[in-house]
Parts: sequence; C-alpha cells; structure tokens
Amino acid sequence: MILYRKAHQLRIQRSPIPEPPYWAATSIAPYGAKRAAPVAIDYLELRATFSERMEVTVCEDVRDELERMAQVIEPALIEATEFAEVVFRRGEEALRFCCDAGATAIHLVSTRGALPEGACERAMVVISTWPVDLPQLHALFEEARERRLPWGAAVPVIFPATTELASLADIAASAHQNGARFLAALPVELDATARKAMADSLSAAGDRESYEMLFHADLEPIHVATERHIAALAAEIGAADFILPPRWQEKSNWNAAVILTLAASRMIAMKRDVEIASRIARSARVVAQLDKPLERIAAAARLSIIDSLDDISVDVLTEWLENGRSAFVDHVNKQWRLRRDVGVV
Repeated sequence: MILYRKAHQLRIQRSPIPEPPYWAATSIAPYGAKRAAPVAIDYLELRATFSERMEVTVCEDVRDELERMAQVIEPALIEATEFAEVVFRRGEEALRFCCDAGATAIHLVSTRGALPEGACERAMVVISTWPVDLPQLHALFEEARERRLPWGAAVPVIFPATTELASLADIAASAHQNGARFLAALPVELDATARKAMADSLSAAGDRESYEMLFHADLEPIHVATERHIAALAAEIGAADFILPPRWQEKSNWNAAVILTLAASRMIAMKRDVEIASRIARSARVVAQLDKPLERIAAAARLSIIDSLDDISVDVLTEWLENGRSAFVDHVNKQWRLRRDVGVV
C-alpha cells in the first residue's frame, strides 16, 4: 500500500563538485524516497529498499519552496521518478521553475512515471529503466523521440533483476532506435529489506543459483562488469556511456571536472593505477572550485601554474580545451568498455 501525504519541504542536496552518476550541483526531489513497490530506489542515495506499506510525502508548493532558496546552482537534478509524477507532476513544476530561471537541469523519470509535458532546451531528460518493463520502456523511448526531447537511458544495476544480458541488449537496441544520446549505468546498493524481497521472488521462481549468489557471493565484480557491459553497448550504438550534463559541449570548469572525475572513478573501479586516479580526482575537485574559467587561464598561461593540479590532469585538460577530447581519457574509456559475454566477470 502506498499513501501520499502533502508536505511543505522539498528534499534538496547540494554538491560543490560534480559526482557520478548525475554530475549535479543541486538535487531537487519533490517526493519522499520510498514510493514504489515491491522495491523502491532512492535515486539520490542510490539505495534500494522494500516496504509493504509506504507513506510518501509530496511537496505542496514546489515553486514557492524553490523561490525561498537563494539560488538554484546549476546543473540541477530533478528526481521525478515513479507513478507519483503521473499523478502530481511536482517534478515538472520544478523543471518549469529551472527553465524560467535560466538554469540547466537533468530531469529524471522512470518506467512507471511520465515525461515532462513541457521541457526547455536547457534540460536533459533521463529515463531510468526500473522496473524492467520492456513494453512500457519502449513506449517511453518512442514518446521521447516523437517529441524530440534531448534524452538518454540509465540502467539501475541490481543483481539479478537488471543484469541479464538479453534485457540489456533489448534496452540498448530500443534506445538506439529512438535517438538516445546516452546509455548509462546507475550503481544501486540493496539494503537488507530489498535483498530479502529480491530473494523471495527468486525462491518463488525456483532460481536457486541466483538466490545463493544474492546472499553468499561477492556481487561487486558482477556489478562492475555489468556497468562496463552497458558502456560497451552504448559505444556500439554510438551513444555516450554516461549521463550527459546539459550544455556538455561547453568548455566550462564544471564539465572539465566531470571529464577528470569520470576517468578517475573508472580507473578506481577497474583497480588500475589507483594512486594516479586519486590524484586526478583531487585535481577535479580543484578545477570545479576555481574562481576563473580554465579557458582564460590557459589563454594567459599554462594550466600548470595551478599548483594543485597533477601533471596528467594538466595534459588532459590542455588537450581537451584544444580539441575537445583527451587521448588519456579515451584510453581509460576504451579499457572500461568490456562486454560481459566476451570478457571475464
């Protein structure tokens, strides 16, 4: 049972640096976190839970709450997933506020939710593929294409529900057919209640092997391998393999920090050159918090004058500013893209 209760406050989180998977500076959630059955994902905390009875808070006046804020630091993430958005449209109200304020936004919806009726060019729509209802997802993808929305798909990685290769291939094919700009993975942690709910469904289906793995195996290698497989599928359909922030083509400090953080996080996940990856991650934090634009610094001198940047980050950013890409980052991304059906889990 899901009960909805009106409330005054939004859930708002802020970050001074871009962090995967959304790269948002301000996260706005007009609903409570637990609002789906049987397993609900808190998309801000990236944690899945289960409850037989849920009470979902719904922000009563989104625009009024946002107007009370000093400023919405962009890019903003609007968490508008699940059926609550179909009924209340509070996420769309938040998106409309961001568009009116001239702020870029990432608008997150999901399988049982709804696309925003009005979206401005400053917004990027992300469709989460949870739960895995392929006909409903195909319909959402087609609607996004027909309305010419800038959009992409994000797959919450939950063993075994979203790690089946056949379903991932189907999602990738549909995303490609409907013009998705990216196909990305969302790593999700199962809490004890969600793990039990998943185990009960596996037991009822007679899947003893997956049941045993859920409780007794180290699932991290499978999760990482699935994230890498999704990245490989994205490359095969010609889409980006991470959530693209709005105005991704701009040479902003924020986008520069995203480039570095993405490479560092993938190196750490692959357990390759972890010390170097840690230095790159620290450089990303420095870049995100610089007072002056990188382009201006590079035009006046070399980026190496920024003492806190490591040498590899200086080379990456210099090359990126000059031609929009980096050989080092491209190499890391190429290593990251490994299909599970040709690699070793």
